[in-house]
Amino acid sequence: MVVKKNSVVAMKEGLGKNVTSTRKKLMEKKKKRAAIKATRSVLTPYYKEDVLYSDEELTKENEDGISILFYLQRIYPDEWNNFLERVQPSENKDESEEARLKEEVRKWVSYRGQTLSKTVRGMMYYRQALELQYCLEFSDDSEILGGFQAFEDDPRYIEQAQALANMKFTYVVSCQVYGAQKKSSDQRDRSCYLNILNLMLTYPSLRVAYIDEREETVDGISQKVYYSVLVKGGEKLDEEIYRIRLPGPPTEIGEGKPENQNHAIIFTRGEALQTIDMNQDNYFEEAYKMRNVLEEFLKARHKERKPSILGLREHIFTGSVSSLAWFMSNQETSFVTIGQRILANPLRVRFHYGHPDIFDRIFHLTRGGISKASKIINLSEDIFAGFNSTLRGGYVTHHEYIQVGKGRDVGMNQISAFEAKVANGNGEQTLSRDVYRLGRRFDFYRMLSFYFTTVGFYFSSMVTVLIVYVFLYGRLYMVMSGLEQEIIENATIHQSKALEEALATQSVFQLGLLLVLPMVMEIGLEKGFRTALGDFIIMQLQLASVFFTFQLGTKAHYYGRTILHGGSKYRATGRGFVVFHARFADNYRLYSRSHFVKGLELLILLVLYEVYGQSYRSSSLYMFITVSMWFLVGSWLFAPFVFNPSGFDWQKTVDDWTDWKRWMGNRGGIGINPNKSWESWWEEEQEHLKFTNIRGRLLEIILVFRFFIYQYGIVYHLDIAHHSKKILVYGLSWLVMLTGLLVLKMVSMGRRRFGTDFQLMFRILKALLFLGFLSVMTVLFVVCGLTISDLFAAILAFLPTGWAILLIGQAMRPVLKSLKFWDSIKELARGYEYIMGLVLFMPTAILSWFPFVSEFQTRLLFNQAFSRGLQISMILAGRKEKDITSPVKYA
Repeated sequence: MVVKKNSVVAMKEGLGKNVTSTRKKLMEKKKKRAAIKATRSVLTPYYKEDVLYSDEELTKENEDGISILFYLQRIYPDEWNNFLERVQPSENKDESEEARLKEEVRKWVSYRGQTLSKTVRGMMYYRQALELQYCLEFSDDSEILGGFQAFEDDPRYIEQAQALANMKFTYVVSCQVYGAQKKSSDQRDRSCYLNILNLMLTYPSLRVAYIDEREETVDGISQKVYYSVLVKGGEKLDEEIYRIRLPGPPTEIGEGKPENQNHAIIFTRGEALQTIDMNQDNYFEEAYKMRNVLEEFLKARHKERKPSILGLREHIFTGSVSSLAWFMSNQETSFVTIGQRILANPLRVRFHYGHPDIFDRIFHLTRGGISKASKIINLSEDIFAGFNSTLRGGYVTHHEYIQVGKGRDVGMNQISAFEAKVANGNGEQTLSRDVYRLGRRFDFYRMLSFYFTTVGFYFSSMVTVLIVYVFLYGRLYMVMSGLEQEIIENATIHQSKALEEALATQSVFQLGLLLVLPMVMEIGLEKGFRTALGDFIIMQLQLASVFFTFQLGTKAHYYGRTILHGGSKYRATGRGFVVFHARFADNYRLYSRSHFVKGLELLILLVLYEVYGQSYRSSSLYMFITVSMWFLVGSWLFAPFVFNPSGFDWQKTVDDWTDWKRWMGNRGGIGINPNKSWESWWEEEQEHLKFTNIRGRLLEIILVFRFFIYQYGIVYHLDIAHHSKKILVYGLSWLVMLTGLLVLKMVSMGRRRFGTDFQLMFRILKALLFLGFLSVMTVLFVVCGLTISDLFAAILAFLPTGWAILLIGQAMRPVLKSLKFWDSIKELARGYEYIMGLVLFMPTAILSWFPFVSEFQTRLLFNQAFSRGLQISMILAGRKEKDITSPVKYA
């Protein structure tokens, strides 16, 4: 009995121990499940960007004889060799092997661009990380040391891991036009549709949302009906999951990208929602940190509220393409690290900037969503999500222990289009109610921080440019009126040493060095201050100051135009490999009004200030102030050509001139692309005046009056005026101006009436006008005392006046059209465009004569590539090795 009793007790104790150990294991598993319990979704808006490069796109050569594949083989030689070793191409290949190799090459190239396939692959790392974390969390030490053999032997574990990943992670790509691409007969649309379908078949957990447009009969009337549809990959085709009817076409209600997000947000699941742009990527090792990031939603730090938006750091992966890409990479890196770190804490004014932020999904779904989509005003829809979150009691934080890849613009024209879009968006923000409400509700210090980190930065940029105008026009007035001479001759004002030293110190910082300081600080913190100093010096040698000064003009122009007239629009920047030559006509169209016109205006002011002014000839103050302004003018006029690959190649210069003349001569009309005709482009450049109000037109005319100062000041300094100060001199100058305009009108009318059918009559008319001009000039030189210097001065006086008349005519377009004067304004504008194009093209053509200039420019633009042993000069020259660009012939 005793033995039996002891055995029973032992059995009970053993059972108790087993139960206790089982409970402990269950509790541990519950804790582990709780650790990965947060469910989340990722949302990516997509329009018509590249999904996967086709074989034709890989091997298609540009005008330099360069294909995308050839370029990437030279940029990433080690990765290309690793790829060849991985795929192991053989000489004797059948059709299936060749098709497989082609597909692998397409993926290799696409994963090094800014494509949807790269983004989808990166985001799917989250799912793989969840599956691996499941194996780690529900495995013993022996199983982990054994290489998860138990999981490989038992498929139930794999199924459980996949089920957990499906439950905890959802990825929705909002392909707005997927339905239209599915029905389209266009080759590119069909290619995008098939590539997206292939992504859904490759990743079964991927979901695609799109807008479906159908014709349905409602109450006996046929009308268009719109649905928001969610599909997934089936066996061979897509399968519809949900279909939700929409009240109307979303893109007609609001802006494209925010509406693309808004219609798909209903298909997301979980507590957290991460917004990912089309040009972003992810890394497998970073995906494991997502669990730690999601824990930030569950607890508040330092007695603060729980965050509604979690900001993440970005890694810019496009910095090695060229010097411009390196500049943008450093600028963006400093903004997404040290910049947003300071904005979040202690300034507490960080918002959402379109970066890979994670939203508290429930918070935002019940408070207006993650995108405001009103037309025009919400052009920068991302930051309005941050405004909305803050106004509704949310809290925005920033975390740098996790990062997501990001591609930036790499070409000059791409970067400028991006900066123009952001400047337009900030102009609309300045006019919005959200900024007004935030300014009213913030305390004083937070309000100042909010101002200087959002719209205040662009307002300050505009004021910086306006100060240059005010200074030079003020000096011009002082020189022309004789006030400056009186100041110089007055002995009581000679003691200005302290003022000179103060302004000299300030002028050093006018070169934009302060804008580089955050960049240097961030590089110093991460790589050491010796490296930061070296990078700063290299950036200056690569003309980074010229680039940032040029972008200052972009910000000021588009921000000011938006404030004055409104009417911002989305500007597609493109995400391709833009490292090749841009034509002169393309640069002229992009920068004519934003930089070239303003640069030529400041150039004329500086020339007049130099010729007629006598201020500070013997002091350092004149040198410091004038040099910085000459630097500004040079940057605005010639930066697009300096940073244009092969911009000083003689053959390309000749081709550019031919192309520009053809573009200037082509007639416009309805349906004519602005890239094909100057007239169509000129009409498009005035769209902001078509929709502006009376206040905008009046302000435009008032600002134009500054151009009349030139004529009024210069005519009294001409030798032919004989130092007369009578108003008659100014009246006669207007008579000369009107006579010149009348002659131009006669020539344009003669070209239209006699240019084709009566060429002899037109030539006789031009001969008579030329003889009359010679007669008048002879009389002026012999009788009235006109000099050669007077001719150059008269050009500087009358050119601004004609430009003022042209701008006033554009502002008063409806009136001039009714008076039949609009064609004359158009011909006057064409003449000015020819003059500006010639002035800008001549220095480029002269420098193109010297081959070493082109070599120096290539070294300047691609220094980072040269430091890694790349042969950019061979790439730009188009010399390829045999068979190296073939997607199949690898070895």
